[in-house]
Amino acid sequence: MNDWKEDIRAALQSFETVASLARQPVRQEDWHVEFLDAPHCPPSSLPKGMMAIYGFWGDGGWLKIGLIGDKSGPRYTSQHYLPNGAKSTLAKSLASDARMVLLTGFDPSAPGYWIKNACHRVNILLPAPHGRPLMAMLEAFLHVLLKPRYERTATSAKTALPGKNPTQSAST
Repeated sequence: MNDWKEDIRAALQSFETVASLARQPVRQEDWHVEFLDAPHCPPSSLPKGMMAIYGFWGDGGWLKIGLIGDKSGPRYTSQHYLPNGAKSTLAKSLASDARMVLLTGFDPSAPGYWIKNACHRVNILLPAPHGRPLMAMLEAFLHVLLKPRYERTATSAKTALPGKNPTQSAST
């Protein structure tokens, strides 16, 4: 089984170098990381003055990693558990994925139940004064490194070119 917590710890350690190279220094003590093992309860609120990267790990891999600013409470607390909670949510992605109906305990009409009971969640919080560009860089770094299933990135199978391995670039 993948050690999802170690994925995040190692990624944040590596990201310190990336941020430093971008002249956006951040130290390990600047982050507040919450690991919520399955089953988990969604957070009740986004702490005041904080931004966050959140991630969901389940079915053997990373499913979704996202970024929210300091004024995006519903996105952080509830929208990903509801198939109609917003335009793009983990619940909506799961409910429309034909592979999911094969999983024991998954009900496409109630994906939030499966997310809460079968998925781990990580919340990576950083004070808002560090700025959204730093968090956007971390989100992109985590997408490339961890390859979440339901993200539209150059490394996801969803956007791979026909006949190409999802990890190959469009220019190869």
